[in-house]
Amino acid sequence: MNGDVRSVVVTGASRGIGHAIARRFLAEGWRVITCARADVPKECMLDRNWARHFVADLGDPAGAEGFVAEAMAFLGADPLHALINNAGVSPKTPYRERLGVLNGPIDGWKDVFELNFYAPLRLARGFASALHRGRGAIVNITSIAGHYVHPFAGSAYSTSKAALSGLTREMAAEMAQLGVRVNAVAPGEIRTEMISAEYEALVPRIPLERMGTPEDVAGTVFRLCGPDFAYVTGTEVFVTGGQQLY
Repeated sequence: MNGDVRSVVVTGASRGIGHAIARRFLAEGWRVITCARADVPKECMLDRNWARHFVADLGDPAGAEGFVAEAMAFLGADPLHALINNAGVSPKTPYRERLGVLNGPIDGWKDVFELNFYAPLRLARGFASALHRGRGAIVNITSIAGHYVHPFAGSAYSTSKAALSGLTREMAAEMAQLGVRVNAVAPGEIRTEMISAEYEALVPRIPLERMGTPEDVAGTVFRLCGPDFAYVTGTEVFVTGGQQLY
């Protein structure tokens, strides 16, 4: 690998925010390694810097560990400069309700935490040596719902993201000894294919008077991995249009 090219791993990169993040790093000349439960669009792989895409279910511990092993084998002795833990899930019950305190199976909560909380932990551990070689950065994608009661997110999703916010701080403290910075980005209402019409009711609560775009999140994530933020670790950036102010 060209020693001047920086490498990033992005999870949940087949669509939405994760795909926008991968494309932003690609546009900036980084070598991009991705994973998702589905393939990325074929045209993405035409760019030689989109180095490798792995189809993996990070919600399965064996899938997460298998992905790390394959990606580390692909990297070899090369450094890793950034890990973006974006993959996440907010499932609905058979009655089309989000998992809450009083509804849905407890095992459903476990599935949410496996992907939203344990997968970032497994990947941070698994890529620690490569990140150490690259003096790299980790960015965990959390959520405004991890800090405030959200009308549509559901308790399982919200508490898993709150836990990831806490894990970000602990990761930052422990991984500083490796020269690795760890921060989080908490999106608010971002217009993706997962957003339903009911979310339009939240726009009046947003000071900037619009939903965000995946590119709004991607730009913040990219900057957190660069030299301008070399002295920033253990923080969480709200990409919400000011929604967290109310």
